[in-house]
Amino acid sequence: MTEHTYKHIELTGSSAESSDQAIQNAIAKAAETIKNMHWFNVIDTRGYIEDDGVKYWQVTIKIGFRVD
Repeated sequence: MTEHTYKHIELTGSSAESSDQAIQNAIAKAAETIKNMHWFNVIDTRGYIEDDGVKYWQVTIKIGFRVD
């Protein structure tokens, strides 16, 4: 197994659809500028309530990417 070094960043994605989509949105945005992403860890999940229902989700994730 090859040894690697990783850097971590923390992002918060949001979505009116679902918490899973909020994660996908954060990863997709990060992929525009960050290469070699390998994993993510959900740090926090929260939602915004409006008119007695969930209006949107916010999910904070930590992403690990390999440093070349």
